[in-house]
Amino acid sequence: MSQMPQQAALPKCPSCEEPLESGDRFCGACGYDLSAVPARPRDEPTIAMNGTVPAQAPADHGVPRPPAAPPAAPAPPAAPPAAAAWPAPDGPADPEPAHRPADVPGTNSDGSPLSGAPAALPVPAQDTPVRPSPAEGAPVPPPPPPAAPSSGVRFDRRAQPDGQAADGPAGQPDEYPLQAPDPRVAAEPTGAGSAAAVCVACRAGRVDDDGYCENCGHAQPRERDHMEQECGPLAAVSDRGLRHHRNEDAFGVGTTALPDGSPVSVAIVCDGVSSATRPDEASLAASRAANESLLAALPRGTHPQQAMHDAIVAAAEAVDALAGEPAAARERDPHENAPACTIVGAVVTAGLLVVGWVGDSRAYWVPVDRSAPAARLTEDDSWAAQMVAAGLMGEAEAYADQRAHAITGWLGADAYELEPHTASFKPDRPGVVVVCTDGLWNYAESADEMAGVVPEDAAVRPLHGARVLVGHALDGGGHDNVTVALVPFPAVPQGAGSA
Repeated sequence: MSQMPQQAALPKCPSCEEPLESGDRFCGACGYDLSAVPARPRDEPTIAMNGTVPAQAPADHGVPRPPAAPPAAPAPPAAPPAAAAWPAPDGPADPEPAHRPADVPGTNSDGSPLSGAPAALPVPAQDTPVRPSPAEGAPVPPPPPPAAPSSGVRFDRRAQPDGQAADGPAGQPDEYPLQAPDPRVAAEPTGAGSAAAVCVACRAGRVDDDGYCENCGHAQPRERDHMEQECGPLAAVSDRGLRHHRNEDAFGVGTTALPDGSPVSVAIVCDGVSSATRPDEASLAASRAANESLLAALPRGTHPQQAMHDAIVAAAEAVDALAGEPAAARERDPHENAPACTIVGAVVTAGLLVVGWVGDSRAYWVPVDRSAPAARLTEDDSWAAQMVAAGLMGEAEAYADQRAHAITGWLGADAYELEPHTASFKPDRPGVVVVCTDGLWNYAESADEMAGVVPEDAAVRPLHGARVLVGHALDGGGHDNVTVALVPFPAVPQGAGSA
């Protein structure tokens, strides 16, 4: 912050008459700003009457005189007087009697000398340069020398008379122009009952409908870049990853009750096929359709395995519907293929675990007691899985091939005949079901590797466990979108069997 020029020491405070010391910028008694107004003279201030200036006593010559109001309305002595505004002439007619900055020698509030000598007329001298006013075009005295550069907002603004615009006739703005909105001012609401979104980068500009800040131009994070949801005993987390420009995964989680009143948990995870058109829309439509189908069928008494099969069929129909675009759109880009995605889901009741899938998204079983073995509950619809199933390659060799992740089954209008896979299990101990996309299992492929990264308290803290698993994939490189849902499996009643 630049310092203002020092002025001559004042014997007394202009406000409270307390003695002052040399170099004081503020009165120690009342806090009066000694730099804003010149020192008070020994006699009464000079008042310009009808454009003339009374003669000054020799003893007072050269002593700065402060601006003052007309005698008819003096300021109260107890309160510090406000800085006077300097109205400029409006036209050829004589203005109302007023004290003008050129009437007496002195300094402005910024420390610069008042321009010109005492004059009886409001029009400047012939040899004085003038510049037109933006409002009227009439000549006015030149502005004082510019002060130190401002940081953007003025705090020394002088009080404006009633009815005077912010930009006065002399062309002096009452605020410095700002390059960006003042973040201290709250954004105005865009409508009744709605709040405008504020940019996460500059925290001042509004976010336009296209997702960019109107002030700084930064793109705003999309809602699907990172999603978390906790629903009763289960939770899911999805993240865009470190390499993809958008999140093409989606999930759906929920809880309901069977006809006998026992609770049931549902988790669906979908992975959009990146080589297809609008994969993010495909995964979202599939996850919503499957989740809604399960939550509607299970309370009616539909067997969980049949309900899972029907849910995958409903998801496939939802993705197929996305391909029903107008013929004109196909003509514009005939090489576009239909939206597509994979799907995997789990239904957990008190004594039954059902999984269903199409594609290469997986489900794992991880027991709470880590001395018991973990297991993978699904088989990929992929080139590598087919090679292993046919006995043509070993698992390590097949998954090391560059064609390993080429899927052979998916949801979409251009898919082969739909074959939903379902399987049911009856675990004999508590554990947690890991439902995930290949963005996670690429960094923990085997069941033992997955069990090694699942936190031991994942069954009681599923959201924390899902965050840890997503973090594991991001730490490993985050080459793909990462989505995982954790569904705790409760302890079964004593004497129940297993299958």
